[in-house]
Amino acid sequence: MQNDPLSDALSRINNAAMAGRRDVIIKPASKLIGRVLKIMQDHSYIEEFEYVEDGRGGLFKVHLGATINRCGAIKPRFAVKRDDLEKFESRYLPAQDFGILIITTNKGVMTHSEAKKMGVGGKLLAYVY
Repeated sequence: MQNDPLSDALSRINNAAMAGRRDVIIKPASKLIGRVLKIMQDHSYIEEFEYVEDGRGGLFKVHLGATINRCGAIKPRFAVKRDDLEKFESRYLPAQDFGILIITTNKGVMTHSEAKKMGVGGKLLAYVY
């Protein structure tokens, strides 16, 4: 039994990137993992992904593109106000404007820069750089 499928998915991606693999299979699939993968695709960390229904929760086939230095889930999922985003940027990202924090808000799943522009806070999910 898995406790945190998002953490397991990001660990699989991180391990495959470190090993030099180009393809990763993530299972079980969920809407949250799909939204995180979409953000990673929009920011060119992965090239493409597809959902495959296998009758047991589904899975994602992910094709890694550019180099991912590190990615991971943030545990515990800290609640962050829009004014406190810089504190968490310096904690989880190696440099200013390098990498992304993925946040779930009442407006949907987005990056920390989009949350700043919209003026919303939320809960931290993951980091990628």
